[in-house]
Amino acid sequence: MKNEKLKDQHRINEQIRSKEVRIVGDDMESSVYPIAQALKMAEERDADLVEISPNANPPVCRIIEYSKFLYQLKKRQKEQKAKQVKVNVKEIRFGPQTDEHDYNFKLKHAKGFLEDGDKVKAYVFFKGRSILFKEQGEVLLLRFANDLEEIAKVEQMPILEGKKMIIFLAPKKPASPKKVVAPSKPAKEKEEKKQAE
Repeated sequence: MKNEKLKDQHRINEQIRSKEVRIVGDDMESSVYPIAQALKMAEERDADLVEISPNANPPVCRIIEYSKFLYQLKKRQKEQKAKQVKVNVKEIRFGPQTDEHDYNFKLKHAKGFLEDGDKVKAYVFFKGRSILFKEQGEVLLLRFANDLEEIAKVEQMPILEGKKMIIFLAPKKPASPKKVVAPSKPAKEKEEKKQAE
């Protein structure tokens, strides 16, 4: 199914309707050829003329076996997908009157999320008249960010959105561990001789 999608994306050989095309490739210099000559060049190499950039003027084509071209395309897409880092955003909800035990419990969870590489969206939810305590909510979120400052950086300071006051925290990149350089063997042997004398 996926291969079918890729196949329909590109015009090949006689499907190319342009009068002339620019041919690019690893083993040839980029230049413009009439379509008939380009098709003949592809045929001489037992390959296909594949349109890779139809919107260019003239369209850009490659002379390559179409199945090989699709394989390379699929492989490139797979590599790009592997390079993409998926970041999860975990939510932590507070009330404006959150007690100390509850606060510490949520702080512990946030530390776990950040250590796993997830972002944290912490918010204070104001119900009804509790919106009067929005300063209290802001103080709570700033304290939360301050308690996590060793492992997290603030991406967005507390802002009020409707009935929620939100702060975003992202994990700090872990510092790379320092390498311990072991002394070389000859230096070690010299040290042992000195101690023996």
